Amino acid sequence: MKSLLNILWLGLKEIRSLLSDAVMVVFVIYAFTLAIYVQATGTSSEVNNASIAFVDEDESTLSKELFNAFYPPRFKLPERITSEEVQAEMDRGRFMFVVVIPPRFEHDLRAGRNPEVQVNIDATAMQQAGIGAGYIRNIISDRIDSFLRSTEVAKTPPVRLVIRKLFNPNGLSSWFKSVVAIINQITLLTVVLTGAAVIREREHGTLEHLLVMPLSAFEIAMAKVWANSLVILVATGASLLVVVDMILEVPFAGSVLLWFFGVVLYLFFATALGIFLGTISRSMAQFALLIILVVLVLMLLSGGSTPVESQPKWLQYLTYLLPARHFVSFSQVIIYRGGGLDAVWRQFLMVSAVGLGFFAYSLALFRKSIAVSK
Repeated sequence: MKSLLNILWLGLKEIRSLLSDAVMVVFVIYAFTLAIYVQATGTSSEVNNASIAFVDEDESTLSKELFNAFYPPRFKLPERITSEEVQAEMDRGRFMFVVVIPPRFEHDLRAGRNPEVQVNIDATAMQQAGIGAGYIRNIISDRIDSFLRSTEVAKTPPVRLVIRKLFNPNGLSSWFKSVVAIINQITLLTVVLTGAAVIREREHGTLEHLLVMPLSAFEIAMAKVWANSLVILVATGASLLVVVDMILEVPFAGSVLLWFFGVVLYLFFATALGIFLGTISRSMAQFALLIILVVLVLMLLSGGSTPVESQPKWLQYLTYLLPARHFVSFSQVIIYRGGGLDAVWRQFLMVSAVGLGFFAYSLALFRKSIAVSK
């Protein structure tokens, strides 16, 4: 009972110390509000306002329909240019896409000769170029198909492909990026707050005050764990409600309580990592460098930025030991797919096992550091 009271009062001291640090408070507020909004809406993998031009050497009714099929917001209103201007205009970067419709295009199509439409792409922006090429292919194919059906020339295709997008039917990148941003901020802020608290104790000399008190290393460490975890949980809840739900209007398909339970399990690992980095660091500068080497790598390998399946095979096996990967995995299952405990218990178990093992190691190192200080 006495040990629990010590952990409680030490944790309250940690919260007061954090609230008195104006810079850190502003940093936490920014990280869970404006930073998430900017990450969700500031960049997009979708094609928006792409510049496009047409070289219409057919001047037929169908070619004019294809020209009018492109409009905002995916593409800018198309412009007409000549075939001699294509190279020069693309060299200047004026157009990302140039569609060339050959002579007698509609005539050859009606005659069943399968004419070709050339699409020139500026692939310096690789992702936009790839996605935009798919958009152009679909738009032209749909418009040609509807044109031929209206003139009763087209034959019924043998197979009709019906595509249904699950979990994100409109393909909005903000739905994905906002949640990934929260996951990344949880990892970063938890490690930063916990590690900075350890270093701050050492630099301000308050660690010596704790050493003369009848406190164990476990009580000091657990106080930092629950205090910083509580701050992150409150900030996460506010961000999820205000930024993600109200402003970005991202639906939460699964159980909020189940996801927060998983967050608590992950925070146990993240705070242990913060204690570990804060213990081996001798200054804030060293701690900042370790954040770059460790935390950013964790976020890159977690599967939030790029799918784990796109990583080398040997690295995929290695990421099974990273709680960040399982955190991203069960977050996607709960938030996007509405999965329950039966779908995520393996990830919960893995995060708990790795977090407990790493916490035991960090606590041993922290206890050794305190013993050396004594």
